[in-house]
Amino acid sequence: MFRKFRHWGPPLLLISPTLIVLGIFVYGLIAVNINTSLTDANDAARSVGSEPSTFVGLDNYAELLGSQDFQHSLRNLVLYTVVFLVGTMAFGFLWAWLLDRPVRFEGFYRSIYLFPMAVSFIASGVVWRWLLNSNQGESALGLNRLFQMVGLGFLQNNWWNNINVGIAAIAIPAIWQLSGYVMALFLAGFRGIPDELREAGRMDGASEWKLYRFVIFPQLGPVALAAVIIIGHMSLKAFDLIMSISKPANYQTKVPAVDMYILKSSFDYASAAAVGTILLVIVGVLVVPYLIHNHREGRS
Repeated sequence: MFRKFRHWGPPLLLISPTLIVLGIFVYGLIAVNINTSLTDANDAARSVGSEPSTFVGLDNYAELLGSQDFQHSLRNLVLYTVVFLVGTMAFGFLWAWLLDRPVRFEGFYRSIYLFPMAVSFIASGVVWRWLLNSNQGESALGLNRLFQMVGLGFLQNNWWNNINVGIAAIAIPAIWQLSGYVMALFLAGFRGIPDELREAGRMDGASEWKLYRFVIFPQLGPVALAAVIIIGHMSLKAFDLIMSISKPANYQTKVPAVDMYILKSSFDYASAAAVGTILLVIVGVLVVPYLIHNHREGRS
């Protein structure tokens, strides 16, 4: 017993502060949030003399998922995630592919592509709110004004004020801001491929296109999967960029995170906690399989 303690004791003592902090401030608060979502906690209701919060089970979840407003938020979230994910993956991969070839001033171009990532979503949202202004015609501003000046007035539109696809317009600044991050991931993947594989392909008579298609691109699968998981879970938590562009919260650009903020501001803590739990489940559905896959790859 003492030998086992000497073997496991020091490592456990070393990581125990981290375990305690995680247990309290991560998993403990998740448990509190889930517990709140299963009650009728509502300060507005209690302020008029109602009984303290009681256990209501899954009633809050049923009410949310049956609400047309929340269903609209979920649809917006799916659309935003798809546009954001496709845009960042496409541009990030393209830039990495171009930089993988010998180019002059590569460091300068890398800095240019990575610079937007250093800007906060709030700061970029303020600028993009003006760029995505919905005014058209003589009062056009931002991109609409630019299209008008270069003779492409037919491209003018309402941007984020569009009732059906307004949230897709907000994905544009998100793509601009995080494509450089995806580029860095793919560029690291390109540079991690041994030169011997490239030389072997060329010696076998493969053209540059076939070399990339059959030798290099298949090696980038793990990098692409990691990028999809990271960008996907970031899109699910989108809030600050949306609020900075379309504040006050608009129906066109509502997503679950915005709903959670609105419910919390109206003191409906139970429903806000239910929205948070739903987002946690959605993120878990994406991240947990990836973690399991990585664990299996590490053991094999």
